[in-house]
Amino acid sequence: MPTFTDPLADAREAAEALRGLAHATINIEDPRAMYEVIGNLLASTRYLAQVTDQLAQNLHRSAARATTDHGDSLAARTLLGDTIDALRTASARMDQAEVSLDQASGKAGQIAWKPDDPQHRWVSIVFLQGEDADPVMEIIDRRGTDAAIAHLAGWDYGEETVSDAMENGYFYDTAPHSAADRLATSGDYALTYSPDLGYVGLSRRIDAPNPDAPASGTTTLPVPEPEPRRERHRRPARPEASSWFRPDAIDEVAENRGLFR
Repeated sequence: MPTFTDPLADAREAAEALRGLAHATINIEDPRAMYEVIGNLLASTRYLAQVTDQLAQNLHRSAARATTDHGDSLAARTLLGDTIDALRTASARMDQAEVSLDQASGKAGQIAWKPDDPQHRWVSIVFLQGEDADPVMEIIDRRGTDAAIAHLAGWDYGEETVSDAMENGYFYDTAPHSAADRLATSGDYALTYSPDLGYVGLSRRIDAPNPDAPASGTTTLPVPEPEPRRERHRRPARPEASSWFRPDAIDEVAENRGLFR
């Protein structure tokens, strides 16, 4: 654990953590983990740039005490100046590395990874945004995500919901969410929400269809007409390439730029 007061102990722990990371990233089986790893590397690079800059400042403040093993203060000042220059160069280069890692993080956040052998799919249950999402956000703030999931599950009409989602293209290999979202799960449900962008959505995990399964020869019995249901996706029809969990403002910009073509 970091001490926040002992630079020697914290430096040793940071080096050991990076050594462990170097081993852990030799072979990453789940590519979804790489986005978060890049994000943490970005944060680490920012801190390293700060540390090297602060080391240079501390050396400059302590210059009057510098000497060599032979008591040569003049030679020590030359060594001190060279050390400070090297540290500032390192800090500047880490600033450049930070820019590159920031770019890598932004691009990696747009990648969706499909499972090697998906056993499940995810279907959209409901998506709300703006004023429609406000009551759910309040539930999240006051009672937590499990309560919000239980509330939104009222939009789940079982096989009817699955059929509608499949018909409209609202099905996914993983629980749908973007880099800007918060994700919470409970049982087969996944809650996706963004307090900053003002939207919330619920999806449900279902068994992936088996393409080798024989077609059923049974007939479906008629079922009673269901009661009028609440509207699940409170938004206008979307371009085919858009995502149910992305707010209208973002999709409008993307559509204007021709990103859905």
